[in-house]
Amino acid sequence: MRHKKDTCKLGRTTSHRRGMFANMLKSLITNERITTTVAKAKALRRYADKMVTLAKKNTLASRRRAIAELMIRFNPLTAKEERAARQGNTSSYNDDRLVVEKLFGDLGARFETREGGYTRIVKGKRRVGDNAQTCVIEYLEA
Repeated sequence: MRHKKDTCKLGRTTSHRRGMFANMLKSLITNERITTTVAKAKALRRYADKMVTLAKKNTLASRRRAIAELMIRFNPLTAKEERAARQGNTSSYNDDRLVVEKLFGDLGARFETREGGYTRIVKGKRRVGDNAQTCVIEYLEA
């Protein structure tokens, strides 16, 4: 029996699951809505709500915890990449650093007065290949 076990394993190893959730969180923060299976969405909701809670605190420690959870690696930019970034061209480097700015800028301010429940899961059609129940997980408007 799995009493007092709170991790949904989804048939994956720990490193695979952690990387998958980091990528899904980045996509959810960037697009504010993604389509996935119901089991993954229910497991992801836990991490997505924690990210917004960290963004509402808006301290240096909460930023560092969010960066660690999202697995963002801040590699130093070359001079050419810095010039492109100043001009607004983000296609020349990894845009993961923009995810943190959106999380702490937009989402943190949007849910400032809300106490919890920042995401919504809406069930959709079944997937053609394996008949898995799909859904849309999205951040609420406010």
